[in-house]
Amino acid sequence: MKKIFSILFMAISVLTAAFASDYQVDPGHSTIGFEIRHLFTTVHGRFTDFRGTIHYDKDKPQNSTVNFTVKINSLDTSNAMRDKDLRSPNFFDVDKFPEATFSSTRVVFTGNNQARLIGNLTIHGVTKPVGLDIEFLGEGKDPWGKTRGGFTATTTLSRKDFGIVWNKVMEGGDVLIGDTVNLKIDAEAIEKTP
Repeated sequence: MKKIFSILFMAISVLTAAFASDYQVDPGHSTIGFEIRHLFTTVHGRFTDFRGTIHYDKDKPQNSTVNFTVKINSLDTSNAMRDKDLRSPNFFDVDKFPEATFSSTRVVFTGNNQARLIGNLTIHGVTKPVGLDIEFLGEGKDPWGKTRGGFTATTTLSRKDFGIVWNKVMEGGDVLIGDTVNLKIDAEAIEKTP
């Protein structure tokens, strides 16, 4: 009886390995970028400190999951004074809310190598459901024998939905900063080995 349980356990382990894989996002080959309107132009920025995991179920891809954590203090818009203001209570208030997180709840496949990833995004202490448009870019072995996969994810957010509301009305009635934030993630992930 003990031998039967041992064989069953091994068979389940093999099947699990064959149909599900876990990946760790490689920050050195990934980018989390954003853009927002400032008066008559667009300001671009990025976050440089983040981690992410992907559980890909090859047998049932709709059961796959994605989780990200971003250190807000790592934001970089190529302007030190602006970055300091963005970290302040006027905007992200990083002393109170040091991280943003995303945890997927479902995946809906929309086409060849494309999907809609639905999940909960928490920024500035506020959690909202969001959808990201995903494009899978491919998978294969790197020169060191590790399996890597890549994808892009895009979405558009309202910063006001997350309680980031500071703004200034200009003389002509325009506002200094737009409400809409475009977010783009370019991610390369490495398959974890048991």
